Amino acid sequence: MSAALIITGTFFFMEFMAWFTHKYVMHGFMWYFHRDHHVPEPGFFEKNDVFFLIFAIPSSLCFIFGSMNGFDFRFWIGTGIALYGICYFLVHDVLIHRRFKWFDKTTNVYFRAIRKAHKVHHKHLGKEEGECFGMLVVPVRYFREAKASDRRKRANAGG
Repeated sequence: MSAALIITGTFFFMEFMAWFTHKYVMHGFMWYFHRDHHVPEPGFFEKNDVFFLIFAIPSSLCFIFGSMNGFDFRFWIGTGIALYGICYFLVHDVLIHRRFKWFDKTTNVYFRAIRKAHKVHHKHLGKEEGECFGMLVVPVRYFREAKASDRRKRANAGG
């Protein structure tokens, strides 16, 4: 199997893993670490940041063991996990939560749909009754809302 196919497949599988982990682990038995992400506490770092390490460990191990045998499939799985982690950081921490002010304003419909879905997720301060647990794949209604918002803005600007 080609490296590109393994990386791509792993990347998309990680979206499922992020959704599953967020819904059943972060909002489940590891709520202690995730809670401060919903109910902010003072300081730049959150206990929730521990999940970065939890996802980085399998990627690192895949890099290490996969490179011992001439860059076998494990190395490319580690690459897919790492690429997803980079996307997660850029979308979740930079674009959505603005922990870094790199992409302060965006008019991109996809990014605004993701941001809206995440805001809906965060309206629940407890671990129960959550919704929108994914990161890159969100319900279609949020794309429709972002497009409708664009149409309203254009109509108001023209009239």
